Formats: sequence, C-alpha cells, structure tokens
Amino acid sequence: MTIDAQANLRTLRDVLRYAVTRFNERPIFYGHGQLDSFDEAAFLVMRAMKLPLERMDVFLDAFLTHAEINSLIELIERRVKKRVPVAYLLGEAWLQGYRFSIDSRVIIPRSFIAELLKDELAPWVPDGAAVRSILDLCTGSGCLAVMAADLFANAKVDAADISVDALAVAARNVEEYGLGDRVRLVESDLFQTLGSARYDLILCNPPYVTDQALSRLPIEYSHEPTLALAGGPDGLDVVRGVLAEAGAHLNPEGLLVVEVGDGRAAVEREYPQLPLTWATTSAGDGMVFLVRAGDLPAEAATARSAAA
Repeated sequence: MTIDAQANLRTLRDVLRYAVTRFNERPIFYGHGQLDSFDEAAFLVMRAMKLPLERMDVFLDAFLTHAEINSLIELIERRVKKRVPVAYLLGEAWLQGYRFSIDSRVIIPRSFIAELLKDELAPWVPDGAAVRSILDLCTGSGCLAVMAADLFANAKVDAADISVDALAVAARNVEEYGLGDRVRLVESDLFQTLGSARYDLILCNPPYVTDQALSRLPIEYSHEPTLALAGGPDGLDVVRGVLAEAGAHLNPEGLLVVEVGDGRAAVEREYPQLPLTWATTSAGDGMVFLVRAGDLPAEAATARSAAA
C-alpha cells in the first residue's frame, strides 16, 4: 500500500471499508467462522483492536494511530495474499459464545457437537447433573472439553489427543477458563493410554475429511494441521477406531457422540445394523450421530484389538 493511500485511512470505518474492498477483490474463502467479506472484515478489525464486536457502531468514527493502521493493514494483506484464516491472524476463535486461544498447531474450532452441548445434549441426556465423567476424544484446542466442563458442572473431563502440540494449545484454554482441577489432558492415540477408564459421555470430533475432499479444500485449510483433518479414503479411518472401542469405555447407560461432517452415507453403509440417532444441527441431520453404550455390539468393542 502506498504512503498516500495509507494516509487516507484515518478512522476505524475507513479501515473496515478498505478491508471489505480488499476481501472482495480476491477469491478468499469464508469457512472458519464468518460468512462473507463484511463479517470477516468486521471481526478482524474489531478483535485486532481488542474492541467488542457487538458495539462496533460506537467505535466506527474513532481515529486510529499510525501504528494501529499499519498493524491492521498488515493483517488484511496477510489474509488476502497468504490466505491465512482470520482466527490464526488473531490467535483466537469463538464457538457458541466461548473464546479460545489458538494457533496453527490445531484446527480452528468449529464443531456441530458444540451446538448440541449448549443445550446439555437434551433430550439424550435427561439430567446433566448426573453426568460425572466425560471424554473428549481428538480434543484439539480443547474447545469441546472446556464447554463440556462448563456445562456439566459435576463432571470430570478427560481431553485426549494424539498430538502433543494440540495438547499444549488445549492446556492454555483449560488454564484460561480456570478448569485445571476438572479437565485432565491426556496424550493418547484414541483410547490407547486411557486404560480401563469408563465415561458417562464420550464426545469425538475426529478427522473425517476424505482423501478426495482434502485435495480440493480451499487454500485456507492448508494452514491447518493435516493430521486433524485427514480421515482416509472414505473419511472413516478414525471413526472406525472410535466405534470399535467406545463400548469398552462407556458406562452402561453411557452415550457416544461423534461428528462425521458429510459422512452419514458412508457411516450407514459401514454400520447398517448399528442403531444410530442423527442429531439435527444448523447444517441438517447428517453431521453428528449418537449411540448408546448398550447398542454398541460386543464384536465392535474388540474389533480393533483383534485386528492388531
């Protein structure tokens, strides 16, 4: 940006307008929280300035310092030229009203399970106070573990992930929410290091992007760890492991909740006899399934160990 052009940006409103224009000039992808160029620009500008997005009108005509303008322009240009998602530029993401610290060691929090958690998984969990033990498998940033601990006040939560880097990010979020006494972080390849632990509730937002879909994702997704996205040829590589062992780690009345993206058809082809309940979310009724401990067949619980 030229010095003359930069001098023409004086207020928050000016920079917001500039950001919207720049975003509309390039084929950037809005899939990590915001819906369009204006929402993306507003979120970037307001949060970079540590201002409340919901009160944007109050600040639009505020004059910015040269340093603030330079900083905002740098962020805007990185979003446009490098296609870095705004959440990584800011180091924060929001999910169902919860703020999470993130970086490129974890995928940006976005889970349809979070929509169900805000209602304490009603009606499938009739009494949230009775939930005493929760496992968040493939925890990533720890977003679902934090939400679960906050919403199910009587529960202890294990947050497990194969990635040490992801667990470092999760640890920061657990600390920021003051939940260190109730959320335990566990390095584990699915259930591998969890021993004989059993839970009332198991949540899992695993890697489920098919190989074909992964190769076609917008550039923005290339900034996220492939380990947290790639689900194999049909997207079910990790889901199979979860269903194979979940029965051995659920209490008798326990509930398993798994997100599979657009993989409903693949799941139903693979498990035609498994009585799955598909929850309705903002994206329809094919993203998240629930299954009771008693409905997980005994052979499924030992399938992975037998294969090994």
